[in-house]
Amino acid sequence: MPRLPEILDRDALPEDKREVFDYLTKTRGGVRLPFSPLLHSPEVTQRVAHVGTYIRFESGLPAKDRELAVLTAARELDVAFEWAAHVRAAPGVGVSAEAIDIIGHHRSLEGLSDEEALPVRFARALLIDHDVPDATFAAARQRYGDQGVIDLAATVGYYAMIGALFNALAIEPPAEAPQLP
Repeated sequence: MPRLPEILDRDALPEDKREVFDYLTKTRGGVRLPFSPLLHSPEVTQRVAHVGTYIRFESGLPAKDRELAVLTAARELDVAFEWAAHVRAAPGVGVSAEAIDIIGHHRSLEGLSDEEALPVRFARALLIDHDVPDATFAAARQRYGDQGVIDLAATVGYYAMIGALFNALAIEPPAEAPQLP
């Protein structure tokens, strides 16, 4: 149970902040976890949701690469809600079971294709070492281009920020959802 109650009623927000509720309904199909407790700060919620809309739905980053980066961020920061949501979605965009297992258990990237290893390597470098080695950056830039490498870094950063919020608020997935290894 989140540490703050969910705001599920549009009228619970000040009148001048109800557009945030409407934006979540339009872009996410409704207001529910994980955004419902964030509405205690409508301004933060609006800005987080807007960036998230770009990262998840509008970025030019290939869906498979985005999911690999998201899973890595969720696992490295132990964000159970995001892990559960994205471990279910990842196979649908082509992420291999082996990649999910490697990410989930913090294993070496040996055995993964270069295609799957690169976004994981990039995300781990940012989150663990706080720096991306030149060779990894160059490989990402070559694969994704200048905008794509920014989108990859922004994806990792966005899910790190979301992870901080969700972990601080104790936003957990349902018991029947896939759990962190």
